[in-house]
Amino acid sequence: MKLIFKVFSEFGFLRRIRRINMAEDAALKSIYHFTVKDIRGNDVSLSDYSGKVVLIVNVASKCGLTQSNYKELNVLYEKYKNQGFEILAFPCNQFAGQEPGTNEQIQEVACTMFKAEFPIFDKVEVNGKNATPLYKFLKSEKGGYFGDAIKWNFTKFLVNKEGKVVERYAPTTSPLKIEKDIQNLLGSS
Repeated sequence: MKLIFKVFSEFGFLRRIRRINMAEDAALKSIYHFTVKDIRGNDVSLSDYSGKVVLIVNVASKCGLTQSNYKELNVLYEKYKNQGFEILAFPCNQFAGQEPGTNEQIQEVACTMFKAEFPIFDKVEVNGKNATPLYKFLKSEKGGYFGDAIKWNFTKFLVNKEGKVVERYAPTTSPLKIEKDIQNLLGSS
């Protein structure tokens, strides 16, 4: 029993060290200190979203969660976009190869088939050594239940108007279930 406790204690300690290192890599910034590529390859400073409530989501076109998530994300975007709410969608092919297309194909599917009007960005990696700096930062700010790694498509991070990550939601969390949190951050509850 002591050995099990020791292993878990050390794991927890090591996990805290890893989080500190990840946070140092991100220099404890807000999301506004990051620049990302849009779906066409253009640089976009996330400071462009300063003063807005932002939901950052890793998306995929061929996932069992795709239809319902895009549908509900569209509902939220339409309802709150004029109140200072943005959704930033980052395609990712790390989970069972469910986002295999080129950026052009991804945009076509997202905007035509799923009617997304919110910004779609360049395909990224969210885990591993090639994870984009933004996702390293997001994970360092809000870890998951069983480690910080993103577990699947449609993990969601809610960011306040100051660019700070306030919540992380599991892939299976319906976007409409977080509407109250969005309203609270917008000040429109």
